[in-house]
Amino acid sequence: MLKNKVVVVGVTGSIAAYKSAQLVSDLVKEGCEVHVIMTENAVNFINPITFETLTGRKCLVDTFDRNFEYSVTHVSLSQKADVFMIAPASANIIGKIANGIADDMLSTMVMAAKCPVLIAPAMNKYMFMNTIVQENIEKLKRHDYRIISPAVGRLACNDTGVGKLPDVDVLIEHIKHEIAHEKDYKGLKVLITAGPTQESLDPVRYITNHSSGKMGYAIAQAASERGAEVVLVSGEVSIKPPIFAECINVKSAEEMFNAVAENLSDSDVVIMAAAVADYTPDSYSDNKIKKSDGDMSISLKRTKDILKYAGEHKADGQIICGFSMETENLVENSRQKLEKKNCDMIAANSIKQSGAGFKTDTNVITLITEDDIKELPLMSKYDAANNILDELMKLKKI
Repeated sequence: MLKNKVVVVGVTGSIAAYKSAQLVSDLVKEGCEVHVIMTENAVNFINPITFETLTGRKCLVDTFDRNFEYSVTHVSLSQKADVFMIAPASANIIGKIANGIADDMLSTMVMAAKCPVLIAPAMNKYMFMNTIVQENIEKLKRHDYRIISPAVGRLACNDTGVGKLPDVDVLIEHIKHEIAHEKDYKGLKVLITAGPTQESLDPVRYITNHSSGKMGYAIAQAASERGAEVVLVSGEVSIKPPIFAECINVKSAEEMFNAVAENLSDSDVVIMAAAVADYTPDSYSDNKIKKSDGDMSISLKRTKDILKYAGEHKADGQIICGFSMETENLVENSRQKLEKKNCDMIAANSIKQSGAGFKTDTNVITLITEDDIKELPLMSKYDAANNILDELMKLKKI
């Protein structure tokens, strides 16, 4: 998703500069063309040779250094870049940019940048909360610079509080959100369900399924990168939600139903990727488990059909996609589901097929609409998510 993107990383004088080496390394692994610009103070914390080794390109420090290719000037590189990230960003560089000062290579290149500029402050908590620093940050926001909020934790000065440079994976998520995709979903609200639900039998046991939530989370990630406002209703899973999605955590099918019902009416696209438990105890308070020779029996009732409810309450122009996991007759069963649940598309797969189904990082999906059947090959769930969003966008435009 970042292959061949040009990323300029600015590094300033902060102990957190060591994290920049990992950031640059990970961006190179993603296939990016990475250029590093350092302030003179940053050189006191990490050697430019580190970045030159990681990128295979000269690390720029001196504005008047002529020992590099003429085409890589502060203007041409700024115009060539897809995104510019300053991490860590000191109070000094924040003040310079906010007030239009361009007196070194980094500040000069930022002033010439036409691409999104992401700034990740890292400093002592008292410095960060200084009203002048905060005013400069607010000024940068007004000029459309993207500010990445610092993390809270133990700082290098042994204080504890706000001011830590966020983890590298968070920084990369911000870069992906800016440049990984065109923003064709901008202005759209996408409601997604993911993961399993749990139906308690007693204080110890519950009914659930093998869903890991990976498919739904991949869709949420892709949709947010494409500019959508994402609401992710998730059962209990062991993966982090996308940082640009609003996540509503639920356990039971009833809780998921209520969350969907609350967000349904103002959603433009609804994607039901959760594996909802089909049954729940008929009456939890009066629940009686019968034991006989090791066998157990319990009175159960069906949970609410969330996808059916969404289809029955579909608004004008709203697009609904359901998921179907089949063991046989995949297309026939999925077509029936498409009609009965009043969906626009069903994403179907067979749990018998290698590389598809629960807990894998890949999937093999067949996209079924009223007029078409599109079989996707084995691919990552993230790639499958983008294929699903592509097809839904076609339906949305009709």
